[in-house]
Amino acid sequence: MAKQTVAEQFVEVLVRAGVERIYGVVGDSLNPVVDAVRRHRDLSWVQVRHEETAAFAAGAEAQIGGGLGACAGSCGPGNLHLINGLYDAHRSMAPVLALASHIPSSEIGTGYFQETHPEQLFRECSHYCELVSSAGQMPRVLQTAVQHAVGRGGVAVIALPGDVAAQPAPQPASRHALVTRRPLVRPGEADLDALAELVDAAGKVTLFCGSGTEGAHSEVMAFAARVKAPVGHALRGKEFIQYDNPYDVGMSGLLGYGAAYEAMHGCDLLILLGTDFPYNAFLPDDVRIAQVDVRPEHLGRRSRLDLAVWGDVGETLRCLTPRLKEKTSRRFLDTMLKKHAQALEGVVGAYTRKVERHVPLHPEYVAAVLDEEAADDAVFTVDTGMCNVWAARYLTPNGRRRVIGSFTHGSMANALPQAIGAQFLDRRRQVVAMSGDGGFSMLMGDFLTLVQYDLPVKVVLFDNSSLGMVELEMLVAGLPAFGTTNCNPDFAAVAEACGAFGVRVEKPKQLRGALRAALKHRGPALVDVVTDPNALSIPPKITGEQVSGFALSMGRMVLDGGVGRMVQLARANLRNIPRP
Repeated sequence: MAKQTVAEQFVEVLVRAGVERIYGVVGDSLNPVVDAVRRHRDLSWVQVRHEETAAFAAGAEAQIGGGLGACAGSCGPGNLHLINGLYDAHRSMAPVLALASHIPSSEIGTGYFQETHPEQLFRECSHYCELVSSAGQMPRVLQTAVQHAVGRGGVAVIALPGDVAAQPAPQPASRHALVTRRPLVRPGEADLDALAELVDAAGKVTLFCGSGTEGAHSEVMAFAARVKAPVGHALRGKEFIQYDNPYDVGMSGLLGYGAAYEAMHGCDLLILLGTDFPYNAFLPDDVRIAQVDVRPEHLGRRSRLDLAVWGDVGETLRCLTPRLKEKTSRRFLDTMLKKHAQALEGVVGAYTRKVERHVPLHPEYVAAVLDEEAADDAVFTVDTGMCNVWAARYLTPNGRRRVIGSFTHGSMANALPQAIGAQFLDRRRQVVAMSGDGGFSMLMGDFLTLVQYDLPVKVVLFDNSSLGMVELEMLVAGLPAFGTTNCNPDFAAVAEACGAFGVRVEKPKQLRGALRAALKHRGPALVDVVTDPNALSIPPKITGEQVSGFALSMGRMVLDGGVGRMVQLARANLRNIPRP
């Protein structure tokens, strides 16, 4: 029997770790591993057109599926292209194993053709990054990498020279048990008692929730019910906490709306649940703050804390809620619910009603119609920039839909690559990429990947021929817009030339039919919607004194652009207020 190679060992360990596919671009230093993948029945190779796409796709698969994603790049320039997508996966806590293949081991350190030092380059965007310099290191180094990625939530990188990958393995891979799921972290009794004491002593409590509340919806609702707390959320917490939430007061941050900001500043105790919310300017500095997070390094790095609790949100609340004295007064909660509804009432219909003749289309209207037409369990991938605004405002969460984007790393061009990973995970599930023309054109080559693998991803392109968010930032800073204009083709025609379904929408009456046709189409589709580049120009009522920073003006501009159907939830929640 032929001896197993290091590359074959590599593939075997990945399969045992639950990996089903590797995204990448082939190259000479990768050939031994790619050939091992070709010969293995339980692992497939997904050929993308750019390695950045490979990393984004692997990260999206990990975020949606919860397992380990994998990507690979050949030596030097090949694996360097992975870095942006790996940064995004790492900052999103998505478990991803990246193979950075390397030049021949005997040439390392000589300035050889395509030489880089991946074991140094990827350290900042990974929990573990090691060079395999001899066959004997495999598979223990890879097993360690897998356990770092899964156990700590993030990226692990293996730098593997092509000649080492082709060598015979000194011994078969021992079948060590691998970590494939993360544990629940329960706080200690002293921390739970301290948190219970803080909550019981506070007259007005507000909860602010992030992505760490995934899987903890019922626990958060039970906790809020017991302490009569309004519940706000960050953008990454929206999909997990906003639906079926009678205590919802909206979102805080640059895209914030409703009464979340006021509830956070008007309480006696603010509890941050599973959020590493980056904008400390939106956090109060004159109320008591407790934070619960499974990542201890997140505790207190955005605001002063009165109590830091290391634990999983769901497990912490399951232990905490029964210890609390139930609060009887709803005054603070009801006041915030009313203010939330009032804040939304005046803006709900802006740009989404009576727009049958407005050309070019309001992007808000496009997002609102997409929200209505998309499946109840759709996965939305959202480009950074104005598409973040439309997703935050108009996509309605329901506990089954997913919304992912580069919400922490903030990279352009993420939506299409992430849609690839989400669709490979489940070809039967509807996946919609909400792309801006700037982001889409940056990695447009991988639209061909959709066609090559007949992936039924639907790209809804918000085509305003500009880098809208950048232009907005310039305007707020008092600068003239410069370098933000895109000269675009007919993207629908491009899609059709690639062999996909394409339709261009220039009038509002065409929109719903075009979206329905694309969503119904069995293969890849692109809807090129020509939208108004001035949809979020500065409202005339903002004074010069008010336009003193991005946060204030952005909040005002987005509010003037509407909030979709979220006002319906706010109105419904008012019915929960007891009548005198």
